[in-house]
Amino acid sequence: MKIAVIMGGISSEREVSLRSGEEVFNNIDRDKHEAVKIVLNDKKDIFTKVTDDIDFAFLALHGKFGEDGCVQSILEAMDIPYSGCNPLTSALCMDKNMTKKILRDSNLPTAPWTVVRKIEDINYEEIEKIGYPVFIKPNSGGSSVATFLIKSKEEVLNAVQKGLEVDDCVMIEKYIKGGEYTSFILNGEVFPTISIKSNSEFFDFESKYSSNGATEEVVYLEKELQEKVNEISKGCWEAFNCKAYVRVDVIISDGVPYVLELNTLPGMTQTSLIPRSAKANGIGFSELINKIIQYSLN
Repeated sequence: MKIAVIMGGISSEREVSLRSGEEVFNNIDRDKHEAVKIVLNDKKDIFTKVTDDIDFAFLALHGKFGEDGCVQSILEAMDIPYSGCNPLTSALCMDKNMTKKILRDSNLPTAPWTVVRKIEDINYEEIEKIGYPVFIKPNSGGSSVATFLIKSKEEVLNAVQKGLEVDDCVMIEKYIKGGEYTSFILNGEVFPTISIKSNSEFFDFESKYSSNGATEEVVYLEKELQEKVNEISKGCWEAFNCKAYVRVDVIISDGVPYVLELNTLPGMTQTSLIPRSAKANGIGFSELINKIIQYSLN
């Protein structure tokens, strides 16, 4: 089967995508598949670079025009199967505001929030009700690009301005103090939980992609708490109608896992989280890629 690893793209996460794409391309099982690289430099490339002889597209894209359902819709129109979730699920999970609305309506715990689409929309009284500190971040961004931990009213304006430089909507979300964890789900099965201990104030871009930015390790939580994490992870999988694989990020505070977001195309670099979780279940990187392809085709 001829597999195109699609990477690059036009979002602020382009460099991360290129790293993910290279890792996937280098680790595809050559005994089973022929692999080619397709680097998107603009939107039109998806129409001109993806040729009719491609049997499957492995998406190593992150951010807008990649993780938001656009590329998935185009590939469906071209009758080319691809890795991961469908266009609707991808779009919903990319939009943090819509994600949190679905979480709330599905009785899945998530932190209080509000959104701002222009500077004039900033409601300082509403932020006071949410309570400082808060995170201010692009509504449809990823990899913690333009994400700020804000501790006072005086810091809000600048953070919102920075967020609006990369997105047309900014989320203001209550900071939940607790441990950060991620839950990898493959074909509906919840894999071992990963604990993330950042060496900076929070798990920012530098922490995620530098070799010593954070300590990430498989953990086995106390039985009742682990069952809560697994139950909430499965609840997210079902509520968003996920397919093949997804990563659910949570904060655990006072024994309660709060869902931060779902990543439908999580990072696939050597320092990424889901390969660590898969390895804990005895699944190597190449085998993980094979399984993602298999479950996506199913």
